[in-house]
Amino acid sequence: MKAWIGLGGNHPDSADLIVEALARIAASPGVGVLRHSAAYRTPPWGAPAQPDFVNAVAELATALPAPELLQLLLRIESELGRRRSGERWGPRCIDLDLLTYDDLECRSDALELPHPRMHLRAFVLVPLLELEPGFVIPGRGPAADCLGRIDTAEVAAVKPWAGAPNGREKG
Repeated sequence: MKAWIGLGGNHPDSADLIVEALARIAASPGVGVLRHSAAYRTPPWGAPAQPDFVNAVAELATALPAPELLQLLLRIESELGRRRSGERWGPRCIDLDLLTYDDLECRSDALELPHPRMHLRAFVLVPLLELEPGFVIPGRGPAADCLGRIDTAEVAAVKPWAGAPNGREKG
């Protein structure tokens, strides 16, 4: 199965934590990092009185079912210092979002696929389309069409990731 994830954070060490998250994902049984986007600087979304974010997306190959993959991402967030208390959409050191899992569409208390707001977020769509220009969001249509309806002016490529795993497929 293929899955796409969003990675981000807005603390001084978030770029390093994203690289570490990719390494931990790549080292996990049943998961491989196929490729990842460049880093993007993006303004805060939701609660604007905070530092800019660094964001990226990655394509994974996985043998894990979607709920197990989500639990892996949440565990890695926690191991890297993410605490899910405080303001929604507030500052965070690391954020790992499961965006899509093949063409699966599901809505439950534990998991929504595709991610319910990915089509509204330039910080997801810009790096996603960097890697996969023809990407289609299940149930929404072409990601490029979604991007055409939102403001992208403040999303800026920063640089490729140094030391991040790329193209190491497993399981």
